[in-house]
Amino acid sequence: MNLLTLNIDTIPLGQPLSFVLRSASGAVLAQKGYVIRNRAELDLLVQRGVHLCVDTEESDDSHRAYMGQLQRMLLSEKPLSEIAKARMEMVAQGTQGETHNGPPNWPDLQHRATQLLRSPPAHEFGTRFMELQADLSRYCVLTPDATLLALVRISGQETRMYSATHSMLVACVCMVVARATLRWDEEQILRIGCAALSMNCAMTELQDHLALQTTPLSAEQISAIENHPERSETLLRSLGIHDPIWLEAVRQHHHRTPGPLAHKTEAQQMARLIQRADIFSARLAPRVGRHPMPVTAAMQSCYYDEEHQVDEAGAAIVKTLGVYPPGTFVRLVSQEVGMVVRRGVTATTPRVAVVLNRQGMPTGELIPRDTAMPHWKITGVVAHKDVLRIQVPLERLLAVV
Repeated sequence: MNLLTLNIDTIPLGQPLSFVLRSASGAVLAQKGYVIRNRAELDLLVQRGVHLCVDTEESDDSHRAYMGQLQRMLLSEKPLSEIAKARMEMVAQGTQGETHNGPPNWPDLQHRATQLLRSPPAHEFGTRFMELQADLSRYCVLTPDATLLALVRISGQETRMYSATHSMLVACVCMVVARATLRWDEEQILRIGCAALSMNCAMTELQDHLALQTTPLSAEQISAIENHPERSETLLRSLGIHDPIWLEAVRQHHHRTPGPLAHKTEAQQMARLIQRADIFSARLAPRVGRHPMPVTAAMQSCYYDEEHQVDEAGAAIVKTLGVYPPGTFVRLVSQEVGMVVRRGVTATTPRVAVVLNRQGMPTGELIPRDTAMPHWKITGVVAHKDVLRIQVPLERLLAVV
């Protein structure tokens, strides 16, 4: 199951449900076609502590249309508080979003994001941005492990289109964490995805250049890096983005503000999650003359805050992605080497596809391993420099997720 928590206001009243309504445990609360007569029926469930969910594996078409509707409404003059209340009945009535069938074309997404963020078009930025964000949102809901695997893997290899690839990874990490662990509502998930994807729009070209630069930063480059959150906010305003929380999250995404999320405003909470995901993702990316940091070190860097205390947003990332996120090379107690392809029941027991046998030779075929089994337990991560000769096409890896 891939359960998505629903905002109570998105559930249609007085007409047949177009999906099976479930609890957070997956239990059926109402079958497809059931008519909920009034809001009191739902309020009673919520008062009992029941989370109202839909299994997107059962209702892909409905969910895709629902997400597409959310994205399009953002481009209207309606505030996000109203957009998040877009009702599932729109789907039942045949309102379809511009969705794309088939698996993601990750090279195409990289190019789309790079072109859009390097040279934002003044007249169609909003439409193109929301189409891109809608695609990422859909993949995060329908295939979160495959999405994380693809972006972690690509980020560990990418230097030419670093900035946009990095922003896509941060956006997807934030949306998956916000939905799975922080239990934010659709309005907040929509916002943080938008903010993370657009956070570096004022320095996309510079970031791509710096990923290839071998000389020390110049004073001008340092200044551009330090003030890019404010410049990104200004640029987004000029491109027609006016949501105040989205813009404030972009402006504050480099602020170092440790402390409980409950003590922060909505924009500050989003900025903090983006900042932690930004730190984690940046350490997974290579530079000219520098290998990616081991994933365990990248996780630790976001897990502890500036005061060396456990950071709530960072801890949510580790809890959601696991100690060994999809895309990580690991060594098993069997001496085999594999790549994590799917998160497991616990943070330390993901599903792995073996690529090197115990003699260190390529397996040819990807061999699945459940690391919750004692004889396939993970003993540690494998350094990037030690797996440079392993060339497994991304499509093959995604096929075994």
